[in-house]
Amino acid sequence: MTVPPTTPAQLTLGTEVELEVGPVAHGGHCVARHEGRVVFVRHAIPGERVRARITEGGEGSRFLRADAVRVLEPSPDRVEQPCPYAKPGRCGGCDWQHVALPAQRRLKAQVVQEQLRRLAGLDVPVEVEAVPGDDDGLGWRTRVRFAVDAEARLALRKHRSHELVRIDRCRIASPGVDEVGANDRSWPGAAEVEVVAAASGDRAVLVSPQPGRRLRLPGAADLADGTAVLVEGEQGTDRVRGRTWLREQAAGREWRVGVGGFWQVHPGAADALVGAVLLGLEPQPGETVLDLYAGVGLFAGALAHRVGEAGQVVAVEGDRRAVADARRNLHGLPQARILDGSVDRVLAAPARLGVDRADLVVLDPPRVGARAKVVGQVAGLGPRVVAYVACDPAALARDLALFAERGYVLRSLRAFDMFPMTQHVECVAVLAQAPAD
Repeated sequence: MTVPPTTPAQLTLGTEVELEVGPVAHGGHCVARHEGRVVFVRHAIPGERVRARITEGGEGSRFLRADAVRVLEPSPDRVEQPCPYAKPGRCGGCDWQHVALPAQRRLKAQVVQEQLRRLAGLDVPVEVEAVPGDDDGLGWRTRVRFAVDAEARLALRKHRSHELVRIDRCRIASPGVDEVGANDRSWPGAAEVEVVAAASGDRAVLVSPQPGRRLRLPGAADLADGTAVLVEGEQGTDRVRGRTWLREQAAGREWRVGVGGFWQVHPGAADALVGAVLLGLEPQPGETVLDLYAGVGLFAGALAHRVGEAGQVVAVEGDRRAVADARRNLHGLPQARILDGSVDRVLAAPARLGVDRADLVVLDPPRVGARAKVVGQVAGLGPRVVAYVACDPAALARDLALFAERGYVLRSLRAFDMFPMTQHVECVAVLAQAPAD
């Protein structure tokens, strides 16, 4: 019996097709084509031939998504996944566990290069660097946010899905996360449970209740000694036991971070970023610096020491909990001021900002980037150098193009593998005013 060839219109969910895997793409997948239609394939490596199962899309779709369920011709960079859950149809938290760590970094470098070329017209070499303390890409994540399944046990989500997968433990989580013991308990009435294991040794569990359900914490008393337990309420965070904040360590000192607040999840990340920002900016005594999207004040604190009491650092942050932490973290540095508010609104109010020019600017925006309004406001302050910290290479590239329109050129770029086994990569771009003709 002859089976007719599969046509694009027949590619429905669950259909399996044989694909030649093309280049890596932004998003943790590779690009393949079937009868002219683009297929974004996970669990594959460029150059492989695979059998892939369609997971999204169908007749009329501009493109399809698929999982490589069988490898017919493997890449020499393919390895056995260290986690049994990092496979098709299972946990979606890791994208590249099937790829040797050096090759993961090469793939990430290619993604950054492609985004810069396509969106900013820049052709620059990129090397993705390991961060301190990273040996094998496992056991690094100090903050893990779990979902809670129908049996009140911790679980993680499938890729691009609300479906849950119960796991014994997360292989990229730091040992401290497992030591808390949250995965061994039930969490009736909870929607999510975030487990935090700071490098300082502080531990915390933050519980998000299900709307309309009675939250019970029967296992909280049996968590590891010293573990703080908090509940996210409509009016803020309610303390069950322990402190509402954690100690983190970076740049040679301790920092206060509220439980549930933002801090880099890799223990070596904060030091790597501070080092790259200081090297790129080369701050001098007496200079004026803006730290935009300042969080708990990590960059502001490091910069305040460099500019000294003759200089000034103005930190701007929109999250009020982070602002409260930043005020405590920067206490004793009179040259540092913290302003509460969205960056664009603060920059639009010179009287509140307190400066009409800046020598240096640090930008560490959310994943969507700084965007045109803020880029224009920053350029209008005339800084000699801007350090842009980015967690999304596409957003970075779009903003670099905007800066170029305003006379700023890319002077250097460093990329860091702060999220091994995943698609994510952190970049520090240093921009300077273009020389006059």
